[in-house]
Amino acid sequence: MAETSKTTLGTRISTAISSAKNEMNASANPESPKAADQAAKTSGGRRPRRARLRLTRVDPWSVMKTSFLLSVAFGIVTVVAVTIVWGVLGMAGVWDSVNQMVETVVGTSESESSFDVTSYLGMSRVLGFTMLVAVIDVVLLTAMATLGAFLYNMAAALLGGIEVTLAEDEG
Repeated sequence: MAETSKTTLGTRISTAISSAKNEMNASANPESPKAADQAAKTSGGRRPRRARLRLTRVDPWSVMKTSFLLSVAFGIVTVVAVTIVWGVLGMAGVWDSVNQMVETVVGTSESESSFDVTSYLGMSRVLGFTMLVAVIDVVLLTAMATLGAFLYNMAAALLGGIEVTLAEDEG
């Protein structure tokens, strides 16, 4: 059964390629055969094949799976990036500088309790907020991509889809 479907698909593709080739040859302008002959000479005696195909439907389920995996990867990258940036800022002494600046502006002395920015914006709070944003992004990006697939399918049903021309490399 699988062998029959492969043969049928191969036959359909070669039929589409040959019909596209015939259509292109029939509608070619006078300068086109010269360029095609030149390409045939440089590519070993044969012209590059071309096929015009139309993308009329996108499977929403595969779009949802793909967008989910890509958005999860994006969420992981976001959490790792925030962790690295937070660690680098801590090692660079930015939080100590912020603490000193706030103490200077507020005018607290050593005997009073000192200000510590990390007690308000600690690593755990920042990472928790980042993970919350990453989870919301995963849900929203997956939903938007799936909705986009449905909308594309409806538009393609009305307008015919996107036309793509596939060409064989000349080299």
